Amino acid sequence: MQYKDRFIPLLSEEQIRDTQLNGLKWTVQHAAAGSPAYAAKFREAGIDPAGVQSLDDLQHLPFTSVEDLRDGYPFPLLSVPEEEVVRIHASSGTTGKRKVLCYTQKDVNDWKNMMARCFELAGLSRLDRIQICAGYGLWTAGVGFQLGCEHFGAMAVPVGPGNLDMQLQLLTDMGVTCMCSTASMALLMGEEVEKHGLRDKLRLRTCIFGSEAHTPKMRRRFEELLGIEDSFDISGMTELYGPGAGLECPAHEGIHYWADMYIAEIIDPETLRPVAPGEVGELVLTSLRKEAAPLVRYRTHDLTRLIPGTCSCGVTMPRHDKIMGRSDDMIIFRGVNIYPGQIAAVLEGFPGVSSEYQVRLSRVEGRDNMTISIERARDAHSGGDADLARAVGGVMHKQLMARAGIEIVDHGSLPRSFGKTRRIIDDRENGN
Repeated sequence: MQYKDRFIPLLSEEQIRDTQLNGLKWTVQHAAAGSPAYAAKFREAGIDPAGVQSLDDLQHLPFTSVEDLRDGYPFPLLSVPEEEVVRIHASSGTTGKRKVLCYTQKDVNDWKNMMARCFELAGLSRLDRIQICAGYGLWTAGVGFQLGCEHFGAMAVPVGPGNLDMQLQLLTDMGVTCMCSTASMALLMGEEVEKHGLRDKLRLRTCIFGSEAHTPKMRRRFEELLGIEDSFDISGMTELYGPGAGLECPAHEGIHYWADMYIAEIIDPETLRPVAPGEVGELVLTSLRKEAAPLVRYRTHDLTRLIPGTCSCGVTMPRHDKIMGRSDDMIIFRGVNIYPGQIAAVLEGFPGVSSEYQVRLSRVEGRDNMTISIERARDAHSGGDADLARAVGGVMHKQLMARAGIEIVDHGSLPRSFGKTRRIIDDRENGN
């Protein structure tokens, strides 16, 4: 599949490197001149911003962390005069103050162009009708999708999350052809479409989803329920504009990321050193054009890997794998490090269970306990629950190197979410 140079630039590797070097030099000097926080960080690291002259110099720059964003509240890393700020967005404050990011008009324009690239990469056209089921307000998701949709030239149906009756009515009445949501919301919508027998009334062909880790089983399920032709995993975060930092192409050989807008590194989260090419590690981002709140080696804590080689789709932008989880989502259970993605991977091998699970951690008489509730597959019968639980538990023990209690529950009984599904409940601090 070949793409015309409308929104997606067809750059050679050399052109990408030149763009990245120029952007890196500008970003470091811009941040040092405009942000006292960055200026102090560079001084402490012995960095002369004018001395950054090659991409190899990137590895010597200090990291930026979520703590830098919280310490600088309410306008962290601000590198332009306040009168140039036209908008703010914020991400979740579940572990502290919200991370507030500022945008200049140029930042907004760059963001809408990145989002338009995503719609183009997904094979959409101006004739598509795009239902936006992501959150609006301080969150970047809904506004970002709408911004890019309008710039791309398609019709936006800006519903936001929630209100399932309205969602279903608009899907059918508006002839919506593309839905933008989290994977959890797509699954919930698919189950509602099946429940109300609406599949034959839909014109839906495409789903663009993101914001949370997902499993192939979960993805296959909502594709089947919604009757769509294809779905695409979108990347992004508030710190880097919002959604639209990259997207899968129809070849599904990884997520193309906009390397002319930012540099992606993969490091070992323990040693902070680069991992070998193709190995999984923590994604670190450096923006190349952001004015209001530039990022210099920002630790995302997202786990992925860079994919070497050229994609068969014809897009020359490099690729990373899907986000496999977060380094700070790791569960420490009886001295064993466990990632939620390991649990999801085990479930892939059992057709008798669905993609939905919930982990509950508790402490009884000073000893940690883990119970994993797993939904039975939609057409499976409860008569085999005991055998299924034993089989899943055996593989889970082998893969996790830890023993968990396995509970098979009815299909649809675990909580569904309009946003990100909460899969880990840790009650150990409460002594429960």
